Amino acid sequence: MGSTLFVIGLSWKTAPVAVREKLAFSAGEIPGVLRELTAQPNIEEALLISTCNRVEIYATTPRTAPASAVASATAEARGFLARSRDVSSEDLAECLYEITDGEAATHIFHVAAALDSMVVGESQITGQLKEAYGAAVHAHTAGPVLGRCMERAFGTAKRVRSETGIARGAANVSSVAVELAQLVFGELTGRRVLLIGAGKMSALAARHLRSHGAAAVSVTNRSRERARELARDIEGEVEPWDELESLLARHDVVVTSTASPQPVLTVPLVKRAMKTRRRRSLVIVDIAVPRDVEAKAGSLDGVYLFDVDDLRRVADQNIEERWREADAAAAIVADEVEQFYRWVKIQPVVPTIRALREHFAGVAEAEVDKAVKSLRQRHEPGEQERIVRRLGELIANKLLHDPMAALKAGGEPSPEELVAALHRLYPLGDPGIEPPRRAHAPEKKPTARDQAETSAEPRAPAPVPSEVAHRAPAPPESREANAPAADDAERETEPPLPEVATHAGGRRRGSA
Repeated sequence: MGSTLFVIGLSWKTAPVAVREKLAFSAGEIPGVLRELTAQPNIEEALLISTCNRVEIYATTPRTAPASAVASATAEARGFLARSRDVSSEDLAECLYEITDGEAATHIFHVAAALDSMVVGESQITGQLKEAYGAAVHAHTAGPVLGRCMERAFGTAKRVRSETGIARGAANVSSVAVELAQLVFGELTGRRVLLIGAGKMSALAARHLRSHGAAAVSVTNRSRERARELARDIEGEVEPWDELESLLARHDVVVTSTASPQPVLTVPLVKRAMKTRRRRSLVIVDIAVPRDVEAKAGSLDGVYLFDVDDLRRVADQNIEERWREADAAAAIVADEVEQFYRWVKIQPVVPTIRALREHFAGVAEAEVDKAVKSLRQRHEPGEQERIVRRLGELIANKLLHDPMAALKAGGEPSPEELVAALHRLYPLGDPGIEPPRRAHAPEKKPTARDQAETSAEPRAPAPVPSEVAHRAPAPPESREANAPAADDAERETEPPLPEVATHAGGRRRGSA
């Protein structure tokens, strides 16, 4: 008994883009899709992530379902994908993978940490996964198991990025341009950028340069209208095409990407511009094919010329470095997965722990109320009442500590056997259902002796030892070191939701 986490889907590893695009879901479709999934008999929680490189369902079986229910649940998810996208089950069978048991969380954590991405270590997938989780939260299809799983997955991604070099070094052409410019100038703060042509790659490079401190971006193109459109998109300025020489003299980084069959930056033009610049360094990133810059321009003093092959070479080297960090990242994932499944294993006993806690607390509270009532009749209210109430808390916590530790520890006897024994010993209700809260234990009818003591004249209180009389009471919120908090298991069942990105993130080539 208990929820089983499973994954079903496809990715760039198992399906070509022609299949992936057939199964892709838009952001507007996802809430309805999630509700349909959780309406299936064997699916209780569900999350759907749909990107250009993967479509995956993360789901759980009902808490009261047997372990065998996962086979039915995966069949329901597989059938739903086929029906919703009008794709035959036979066609999907070649591309879909099913991951259950302990491997499901491992896969999810690898995805979050960008270890399963086309470009290992890329950062976009974590944001996309947060958006997918946010959609599940808003659709009310993410429960405690997926909530804890995603919380640990995002924490894993953060650990991997901070404790390894998996994300170091640019891994695509547009971001490599920034890396190369930084090799020449160091900090890019205050540097001016010129885009020659209105290509998408140069626009991406410009955005990366600006995010790293570039002061201003100018755009020039043969078509002034296209230059104006690009400048509006990147918040740049339009410059006249026929002033290329003076533009080179005034800018520090040039990114060129035109469709010209002939070079637009010749050696004489660049040489004159460098004379005006007084040989101050100039970085030219030529990502056009055919090339926009004559190759010999790179031999001029102060000119650092990089073409698309240079950028790809740097990107490939960076990716190799990232893969060298993959083993360290995988070790972090394994550690986090172990902690997650340790939490999963104790979930079947959580309702019993809660019931046991409320039973003991109810008994203790009832007895404390009696004691306080008696103290009010015999002593000044205040200090004695606080001491007695604190005593009740400590009694309850200490009584609960050992049985709760045994329930969590596993081994022999099994948690199931211990749960059965506890329900035999105490009136805790159905083992699989959280019992109603009990405010107090039933009070016993007063005996003849109790009535006699109540009617008798009050006796003088016993003298209080000085070491007790002068001892300050512990604050209610503090706990003794040897009396662990009895509600630790309750907190473990309801993890705080991680901050979720609710805005739509852009996608770029190489994202997962």
